Amino acid sequence: MKKKTFSFLGEILNENPLFVSSLGMCSALAITLTFENSLMMGLSVLFVLMGSNLIVSLISKWVAEEIRIPAFIVVIATFVTILELLMKTYVPSLFQALGIYLPLIVVNCIILGRALSFASKNKIKASILDGLKAGLGFTFALILLGTVREVLGNNQITFMDKISPLTGYIAKYQILPVNDIIPNKLFLSPAGAFITLGLLIGIIKAIRNRGGKDELN
Repeated sequence: MKKKTFSFLGEILNENPLFVSSLGMCSALAITLTFENSLMMGLSVLFVLMGSNLIVSLISKWVAEEIRIPAFIVVIATFVTILELLMKTYVPSLFQALGIYLPLIVVNCIILGRALSFASKNKIKASILDGLKAGLGFTFALILLGTVREVLGNNQITFMDKISPLTGYIAKYQILPVNDIIPNKLFLSPAGAFITLGLLIGIIKAIRNRGGKDELN
């Protein structure tokens, strides 16, 4: 039997909130039309996860069991509000692109779940690392889903699409030669989002199962 080694990428794949636990699917399916939107939503969730885990770990011993959920939601909502104000001021185009799904981070079950199951029971350092791991896993999933959908749907990768009100910089990169199959607008539709997510979940599961078999050989 081979000795099992720690792999941060392996941890992200094995405990991925979207691909393994199917959490945060609403924002994942709605936002991942472009690489840029996927990246920014993932980083937004990462910011809120790490910040809320930090505060929850600090205050959990003073919060009664009966009011833990509303108290933690207030903490999460505070970080989401800070994030909204920052994005509205410095990246208004992305603030508009993410739309209603930005404030809906408050009710993202990944964030409240980590606060209740881990941060409220562990010390600050461990809670921050837990938020980092969960946030990076979700960001990785969104980027992968958004990239595949944009490439298949628009045959391009959009990055920094008017992200700065000062420069208005735009970069769009064509990926494949145009043909009768690509671009296919199906992948930009809700049905295409489900199809793409299902295929990626199947691929990730196959990789995880293959990794488990390798450990036994």
